Amino acid sequence: MDKLLDFSGRTAIVTGGSRGLGKEMALGLAERGANVVITSRKADACADVAAQIEGMGREALAYGCHVGHWDEIDGLVDAAYGRFGRVDILINNAGMSPLYPKLTDVTEDLFDKVVGVNLKGPFRLMALVGERMQADGGGSIINISSTASLNPSPTSEPYGAAKSGLNALTRSFAFAYGPTVRVNCIVAGPYLTDISKAWDMEAFEKNAEANLALGRGGQPEEIVGAALYLASPTSSFTTGTTIRVDGGTA
Repeated sequence: MDKLLDFSGRTAIVTGGSRGLGKEMALGLAERGANVVITSRKADACADVAAQIEGMGREALAYGCHVGHWDEIDGLVDAAYGRFGRVDILINNAGMSPLYPKLTDVTEDLFDKVVGVNLKGPFRLMALVGERMQADGGGSIINISSTASLNPSPTSEPYGAAKSGLNALTRSFAFAYGPTVRVNCIVAGPYLTDISKAWDMEAFEKNAEANLALGRGGQPEEIVGAALYLASPTSSFTTGTTIRVDGGTA
């Protein structure tokens, strides 16, 4: 194994790690030696992924947590450090973007939930884990954003605004906890995860042909290379930046 991509003895927390992009990144790290804390709102689904990781000969911790609730985040961080003693990689992947018919149908509760999961939770996790990473000599934090943070995206205005905030926090935290802790952001395009099962695929494919340079949606495993790069010493001079992994979204 290339030493630059060898995560043996290192520990990662992956939020939203029970499915989709989070699951693929968690498995990608585990395949290269990392121990992984898998967290999402569905503890049973986390346990399934943790079992896969343990089947690779790695250690894993499944932990049910709603990242929009700060009191639950504190418990997650304590559990991770209690089990592994340190955290070297944090991937803020959990997200939500509920659909709504029109903007006036966006309730305060919906807005607060979207901001809580996509922005407030990552802020708290970065603050808690980043401080401990700094005390332990360093680490890598990776935020998963969206092209909705850069381009107008009908029916996902609160989501796009929250992800724009996450882009901004990425740079702020890079300065707050640098130089030993690196903080970067992957701006993800449309991926064919479980969420895509609710899409009008015929309309999506037509849009992809017109507006994506690759002419298609991404497969979940296609996010892994960027995550490994940012988590590893390969990216030792990369911090406070956003990297688009979006199929060439216009």
